[in-house]
Amino acid sequence: MMSPGDRVAILLHDGVLGAQGKTGLAMLRYSDAAIVAVIDRATAGQPLPELTNIPRQVPIVDSVAAALLYKPTVLVIGIALLGGILPADWQDDVQQAIASGLSIVNGLHTPLNRDPALQALLKPGQWIWDVRQEPPGLTVGTGQARQLSCLRVLTVGTDMSVGKMSTSLELHRASLKRGLRSAFLASGQAGMMIAGPGIPLDAIRVDFAAGAVEQLVLQASGDRDILHLEGQGSLLHPASTATLPLMRGSQPTHLVLVHRAGQTHSRNAPAFKIPPLPDVVQLYEAVVAAAGAFTPARVAAIALNTAHLDEHEARQAIDQVQQDTHLPCTDPVRLGAQPLLDAIVDQRQV
Repeated sequence: MMSPGDRVAILLHDGVLGAQGKTGLAMLRYSDAAIVAVIDRATAGQPLPELTNIPRQVPIVDSVAAALLYKPTVLVIGIALLGGILPADWQDDVQQAIASGLSIVNGLHTPLNRDPALQALLKPGQWIWDVRQEPPGLTVGTGQARQLSCLRVLTVGTDMSVGKMSTSLELHRASLKRGLRSAFLASGQAGMMIAGPGIPLDAIRVDFAAGAVEQLVLQASGDRDILHLEGQGSLLHPASTATLPLMRGSQPTHLVLVHRAGQTHSRNAPAFKIPPLPDVVQLYEAVVAAAGAFTPARVAAIALNTAHLDEHEARQAIDQVQQDTHLPCTDPVRLGAQPLLDAIVDQRQV
């Protein structure tokens, strides 16, 4: 894992403006690491803040060789590709980085630590961190988390990649500003790269998935007022299996529903329609309670992703969702998460 002294270059070819750059862009927005270069052949030389609205002055270069001028110590693979396989043309980038003395953070499903060619290039002190590895010592879930006194807030979504991690991170920031003893619990590779502790849920065998979430929550709960658990997937997506173990393992006290403004169908499964948000709220509340088998958890608020809208359109969309759902709504990245946190804390006091 990375240390505070590391200098990071993010390999993000065609991802600064593309749909698959979520991991690298999330690191740029939220990580405390010293990020010294972004490698993206499509946008090299252009200003990162203007392209992404991320207020971070990091140069964009076109190659690993150009990034080496900024003296990185670690190369992070910042693309979240469908299927998680390292593209063949990126192999040369990774090999060049290792040969130049850099360590590697790999969030893809393809394990690089097992590659003999890459292992042969490693020098003393260099390492490869394959983030998507099942932790040892897992057990099945037992529902113990419902006995905890701290708040447990799980983000759930109308689709994959709508902003669940960003919402949880923004809620964590707002909680700390409010003086709450808060923790962000990562459940995927990007969250782990940003925060460190967590589990790569999509690399864990399904029988142990709820147990892994439960173990994560129990270990983090000791001195906390509130835990913000990064959501994964969606109950509405035909390929997603991650939401249920997150619910069962964390036994959440609150849900926050995350939706991209105006989206009507799953982005990579367009045959599947997203129901009206009030119906989605009912679905998540019904599933989390399991007809009374588990403690009910209400959807406290809606986090609306308005990154594709201008300011006026965003506020109109937020107002419309509030009218449709009768729930507090905001874009936590654009406008801050305080209204969402207020809804969570106020709901507990009711």
